[in-house]
Amino acid sequence: MAVCARLCGVGHPGGCRRRQQRRGAGSETELEDGEEEEEVRIEVQPAPRGPRNLLQLPPEILVEIFSCLPGTDLPLLALVCRKFRQILTTDTIWKRRCKREYGVHENLRKMDVTGVSCREVYVKLLHQYRNILGLWQPDLGPYGGLLNVVVDGFFIIGWMYLPPHDPHVDEPMRLKPVFRIHLMEKKSATVECMYGPKGPHNGQIQMEKKDQFCTKCLQTDYHRMSGGRQEEFRTWLRDDLGRTLDDIFHEHMQELILMKFIYICQYDNCLTYRRIYHPPSQPGDLLKPGFFKGTYGSHGLEIVMLSFHGTTAKATKITGDPNVPAGQPTLEIDLARPVRLPSLEQLRNLDALSLLILEIHNQINREQRLAGSEEEAGNSLADHPQESLPILRPAEREADERADPQPPELQSFALPEEVMARNEDYPRSCKMCFFGTGLIAGHGFSSPERTPGLFILFDDDRFGFIWLELKSFSLYSRMRDKFQNSQPPSLEAFEEMLRAMQLWTT
Repeated sequence: MAVCARLCGVGHPGGCRRRQQRRGAGSETELEDGEEEEEVRIEVQPAPRGPRNLLQLPPEILVEIFSCLPGTDLPLLALVCRKFRQILTTDTIWKRRCKREYGVHENLRKMDVTGVSCREVYVKLLHQYRNILGLWQPDLGPYGGLLNVVVDGFFIIGWMYLPPHDPHVDEPMRLKPVFRIHLMEKKSATVECMYGPKGPHNGQIQMEKKDQFCTKCLQTDYHRMSGGRQEEFRTWLRDDLGRTLDDIFHEHMQELILMKFIYICQYDNCLTYRRIYHPPSQPGDLLKPGFFKGTYGSHGLEIVMLSFHGTTAKATKITGDPNVPAGQPTLEIDLARPVRLPSLEQLRNLDALSLLILEIHNQINREQRLAGSEEEAGNSLADHPQESLPILRPAEREADERADPQPPELQSFALPEEVMARNEDYPRSCKMCFFGTGLIAGHGFSSPERTPGLFILFDDDRFGFIWLELKSFSLYSRMRDKFQNSQPPSLEAFEEMLRAMQLWTT
């Protein structure tokens, strides 16, 4: 069918523009003799009709579209029609979901050896056990711990973090597998307990609550050694603590008995884990929050979590001891009360440092008493002038930082001679110091109290604390491990977790 091209006015009722121009020109100039009006006609083929719905798209296009959808939406998509259901059997779609949602970067063609498809890996392994991925604290009384459940190749593995051998806080953490889950057949995933000298064996995992699960070994005889339980405990001391029974028996006999009881019993029964989060980072934090390993006097190395709450920083115990259990805020640092260190000669004298710290401590007590009395009397603070040390408040500190963006000058640092340190390899300079309090208690968390001390920020990855009453120094070093699936859904959820942690161990 011949139609006018209408080069510049498609569909115009007056015809094509070229014809209009000729007619317009004819009104002014005459056509030459014998010249006829020319009409340009072009044969135009009708445009092919494209697909009107998804069902008319080629299968390879549908595979690309479906691969971009979350795996949780694909089962509903399979209910639409038979064609969609057939396309969703394409392993390419599930391979991409395994990679994008769970970080599986292995060559998934290895699964062909076992006859298990990528779809089965996603549905029966990754999706089914997605709720246990992340960080957890085992319910081991005062000792606590840190478990990281991750996707590792075609496995889901629970790694227990053990501190370095005392007192080497700068060494990397030691990892010990607690359990693993894998898909070796089409029916269901297999859970295996990883403890004991005889290799992996049958285990079980149960999700009890949203943020809680438990593990159970189904073959506890695999934990036994030929030398009996005494040999098991000696092996545990050597591998996990790096010490022998003779080294610590006389110093910590009561603690040793309790630890032996925990080691023997914890894997013969259900072990419960509760979810914990990585501390969130906020603008203006003194340093990046996270997990640190530090020295704790006669208790060796423990793991703490450093978090920031306005003008206060907290170090919460992830692993604990019979005196101060896991979950308790072992350190609280007042970021509104920086401390300028005296000269090195004065710093080596514990009395001079104690006088400086106790003066701030007494001032805080005076402010608290005054605030309480004014509240009772209904008077304002302006009516009662008070003595105060020249302490830099947060607003003043921010204004000072805007005026002088230069980083703070490093201060020389040395421990007082009377202070005991398990690790003498500490930095000899620091960035900043603040007043803080440390939590101390008797055996069984009896008579807990907060005592004054000095928080020392050495650099972005190390800090220390001097316990004045204990005359002890703790050095902390950052854990550099990358924790996935560990960010809290909100700041409120993190605060609620901290409150719950204190209740777990008390």
